[in-house]
Amino acid sequence: MLAKKERAKIIHLIKQEVTPAIGCTEPVAVALAVAKAHELLGTFPEKIDVFLSANVLKNAMGVGIPGTGMVGLPIAIAMGVIVGKSEYGLEVLKDITPEKLLEGQEMIARKIISIHLKENAPDKLFVEVIMTDNKNTAKVVISHEHARFSFLSFNDNVLLDLVETQTLDRETEELQLSFDKVCEFACTTPVDEISFIKRAAELNTSAAVESLKGTYGHSVAHTLANGMMGNTVFTKMLSVTAAACDARMAGAMFPVMSNSGSGNQGIAATLPVSVFAEDSGKSEEELIRALTLSHLMTIYIKQSLGRLSGLCGAVVAATGSACGVTYLMGGTREQIGYAVKNMIGNITGMICDGAKPSCALKVSNGVSTATLSALLAMDNKVLSSIEGITDEDVDKTILNLTKIGREGMNETDRMILDIMTHK
Repeated sequence: MLAKKERAKIIHLIKQEVTPAIGCTEPVAVALAVAKAHELLGTFPEKIDVFLSANVLKNAMGVGIPGTGMVGLPIAIAMGVIVGKSEYGLEVLKDITPEKLLEGQEMIARKIISIHLKENAPDKLFVEVIMTDNKNTAKVVISHEHARFSFLSFNDNVLLDLVETQTLDRETEELQLSFDKVCEFACTTPVDEISFIKRAAELNTSAAVESLKGTYGHSVAHTLANGMMGNTVFTKMLSVTAAACDARMAGAMFPVMSNSGSGNQGIAATLPVSVFAEDSGKSEEELIRALTLSHLMTIYIKQSLGRLSGLCGAVVAATGSACGVTYLMGGTREQIGYAVKNMIGNITGMICDGAKPSCALKVSNGVSTATLSALLAMDNKVLSSIEGITDEDVDKTILNLTKIGREGMNETDRMILDIMTHK
C-alpha cells in the first residue's frame, strides 16, 4: 500500500480532475471566462472580443449549448454574460431559462460579439476575453485547464497574472504517476478513502437514463439498443455509454462527471465499467476500485498528453475503462497492462475533429475496443514490442501514444481546423 501522504495527494488529484460539468467543456470554458469578465466589468458590455486557441475553437464550433437548443459559441458567450456565475465553475450555464435565452438571442442580434483565432496561442487550451462598456475594459484569460484563470485585469489594474506553466495546485505538482502506482493505489487504498468515486457512476448513469427517454444527436444509443446486435452486457455497455454522450453533445441540461476537463472522457471512463460491474454482480468495493483504476489511468495518460490534442480523448478514457473491466474480470496487474497495450496498439490513430453529436460514435468505438482488449488480456493475448508503437514497458507504451498525440498530430490538428473552417 502507498504511504498515507502519497495516497492523500492522489485522492486530491482525482477530486480535482473528476468533477461535474454541464455541456461540452470547451464552450463552457469560454462562457466561464465571459462570466468572469462580466463580473469584473460590472456593467452590461458594449463589445466582447473572444480569442481562442485552435483546439478550443475546433471543439466549440459544432456542439450543442445546454439549455439553449442552439449550437456554437455566440450563444455560449451571450449566456455567459446574462446568466453566468464564475463561482459555478464548469456548471456556469446552469441558470438558463427560456426568458434569459431570448435575451441572449437579442444580444447576438446586436452583433457585439466577435470571435477570433488566437495565433500562436501559448497553450492548446487558451481562452482570452476582452470586454468593454466603452469606458472600462475587463480582460480574462483561461489556460491550461478549463476552469483555470491565469490572467485577470480591469483597465490598467492587473488582478492576477500567472506564468503559463505555473500550476495553481502545489499539492499535486510533484506527484509522479506510473502504471504500477495507479494500479497499486486503486487496488490497495482503503475503500472508504476512495468511495467518493461512486458519484461518477451515479451522475453519468442518471445522464444516460435521461438520455434514453428522449432523442438526442444521432441517437446512437437507440440504434445500438434496437436488438440487431443482440441483448448482451456488451451491447448494454455500448448503448448506455453512447446515451450519455448523445445527450451531452446535443446540449442536454443535466450534468455529467468529467475527467481531465472532458465530459466524454468522464463518461467513457465510467459507464462501461459500472455497467459491466452491475451485470456481473460485482461488489460495491470491486466497483469502487475498478472506477478508481479507470479514472486514475485516464488522468495519468492525460497528464502526458495534455488537455487538448489532435488525438480523440475517447482513446484515452477507453484505455482507462479497459483497465477497469479487466480488473472486474479478475485480471492480474500484468493482464491489466496487456489491456493497455492492446488498446494503444489498436485505435491510437483516431482523430479529434471537434466536439459534436457524432462523438457518440467514437465513444462507442472506444468502448468496443476496450472490451475486446480486456477479453484478449484475460486470455493472455497481448501485442508484442515488435508491433508498431507498443513497447515491452507499459509506461513507455503510454508515452509513445501521448507523444504522437502531443507532437506528431500537430499538423493533423491544423489541417482539421482548416477543413472545418472552410466548409
